[in-house]
Amino acid sequence: MAYRVGFDVGGTFTDLVIQSPGGELITGKWLTTYPDPSAACLAGLDDLVGRAGVAWKDIAQAIHGTTLGSNIVIERKARGVGLLTTRGFRDVLVIGREKRYQVYDLQIEKPRPLIPRRLIGEVTERILADGSVRTPLDEADARRAVRELVARGVTTLAVCLLHAYVNPVHERRLAAIVAEEAPDVTVTLSHEVSPTFREYERTSTTVVNAYVMTALREYLAALRDALGKRGYRGRLYVMQSSGGVATAQALERHPVRMIESGPAAGALMSAIYGELTGHRELIAFDMGGTTAKLALIADGRPFTTSSFELHRVANAPGSGLPMNIQAIDLVEIGAGGGSIARASLGVIAVGPESASSTPGPVCYERGGTEPTVTDANLVLGYLNPTYFAGGAMRLAPDAAARAIDERVARPLGLGVDAAAWGIHQIVTTNMELATRIVSIERGRDPRDLTLVAFGGSGPVHGCRLARELGIPRVILPAAAGVTAAIGLLAAEVKFDVARTLVAHLDQLDPSLVTSMYEEMAAQALDVVRESAAGGDVQLVRAVEARYVGQGYELTVPVPSGALDAAALGRVRQAFDDVYAARYGYANAAAAVEAVTWTLSAIAGTPRVELPKAPTTSAREARTASRRAYFPEAHGYVDCPVYDRYALAAGTTLSGPAIVEERESTTVLPPGTSAVVDEYANLIVEVRPATVAA
Repeated sequence: MAYRVGFDVGGTFTDLVIQSPGGELITGKWLTTYPDPSAACLAGLDDLVGRAGVAWKDIAQAIHGTTLGSNIVIERKARGVGLLTTRGFRDVLVIGREKRYQVYDLQIEKPRPLIPRRLIGEVTERILADGSVRTPLDEADARRAVRELVARGVTTLAVCLLHAYVNPVHERRLAAIVAEEAPDVTVTLSHEVSPTFREYERTSTTVVNAYVMTALREYLAALRDALGKRGYRGRLYVMQSSGGVATAQALERHPVRMIESGPAAGALMSAIYGELTGHRELIAFDMGGTTAKLALIADGRPFTTSSFELHRVANAPGSGLPMNIQAIDLVEIGAGGGSIARASLGVIAVGPESASSTPGPVCYERGGTEPTVTDANLVLGYLNPTYFAGGAMRLAPDAAARAIDERVARPLGLGVDAAAWGIHQIVTTNMELATRIVSIERGRDPRDLTLVAFGGSGPVHGCRLARELGIPRVILPAAAGVTAAIGLLAAEVKFDVARTLVAHLDQLDPSLVTSMYEEMAAQALDVVRESAAGGDVQLVRAVEARYVGQGYELTVPVPSGALDAAALGRVRQAFDDVYAARYGYANAAAAVEAVTWTLSAIAGTPRVELPKAPTTSAREARTASRRAYFPEAHGYVDCPVYDRYALAAGTTLSGPAIVEERESTTVLPPGTSAVVDEYANLIVEVRPATVAA
């Protein structure tokens, strides 16, 4: 073990953690800085390193998680990005998929393309689906198209030619032509980023990679340089959306893989808490300042997807920007502590707009004027105005109450307390709907699962969310507000590769698949070895398959080693099993078609060591009482407040109660009971609600 740091940038707060060789964790939480989030990262890291009493040269590994890429896409910040495609396919991004994500809503809007039509060029060429060349690349036409795009201001170019995933010869030649005609233009090739079929999704993935490449490359290079000037001698690692880490240099070529890097770490850490507490079937619930993220953990592993969509509308499939990347299957909604509340059409509405860190909730007194969930929780007595973020910030309850009164209570004819409770209820209901998506829509009954609630706001809402869904148990980790940052230290070095090869399983040549997997393994191992990963590297293989005639696939494992007919038979049986688990039945007589084959190269890293809770406490755990609102108790009651750091292992608590720590606050409503385990986690049993009349 050596000193390792993890730092995760969120929309409102930047979370940081440093672990000593002995396993001690020192955490920090800083307001995220805009427009350059690295300012908060570096200030927070300097503070952590100073508190740990070490020099930067003693830090062996730094791991970063960020949603900067997704923010660039959502906010359409990039400029000078163009696309070259096969003649006749200029409008792929505009046409997208014919299917409407809301069939009966006549007002829906498709995702706006990232690249305007005037910056999309066409070249004469055509490769068929079997890889044969029907029309050779017209190089004179290609040079003309490149020059036209450069004249229109293109500095970054995405290249996506028809069926290049089967035969990339034309894309490679086109890249060479761009290098000759415009050597300063950065090029992204679809067969390198997304060598899979489905033209719209492959084009979208390639475009997103090009769209974020320049900004992320400059950001990561500046961050590496700043760390180096401080004396850091190691490599900068970055969390990928899939839950594995790789070096910043590797991801500068594939930035689309880190589009949702921050939230993935929280899901990984939830699985670890589940292992420690004996619960492998979980829902990870991460509620921060800007968004809430949820993921299903099945048999100790987060659900993953190879068809990720960014910025969905009301979580409707097909409403976001699609990307063919391996990613933890997260549902993300605009529900966080900074989510703005308002009166709308005679009711309370919350989010998805957020006050973020600038200006922040009204109670921060940083210029915010619109009430937020944090303001409501402060008025309800759940938050300590003098101990927010460990006392680093002081909150203003009166300012929060005035904002709620002006913007919500009076327009709806409510009292301030009723309006604040309504805000709390509405945001919890929004998260309940998202939780049903990751559980019921995945074929799992939430009543059979355990909720892991973390993030700065997660422990405030976690127990009520569990009660609404009938979830009987909640795990509230120690240092819940920085769980995602801790999760960065637990991530494996990993790289994923995918190839499309469409064929019936019972007609497939096993040697062809074996040869393809050998090529994929070589590609993935190059990246993992580049990340200085020592020791054994595990290769995990899978295939996306479907019944012939279907348009959607399920992922099933593929045995290791050379494949034969018996191995493909086991793949078929695994598909039937997965299909039955998802849809309730399987058709053993129907032919199964393999579509996309995947491989993950995984190298182990030092597991994060969690400190143990003390067996006895040297001071009184109960520190005070505070008036807090609980409808089960007819309104405000004097609620006991406990110091999380003074709770010894085995301590039991009964709701209503509030537990405070530097990174977050836990609210235990009436009808809940909690016990402190050996790792200082609160294991909460939730009984059905009995609301007073």
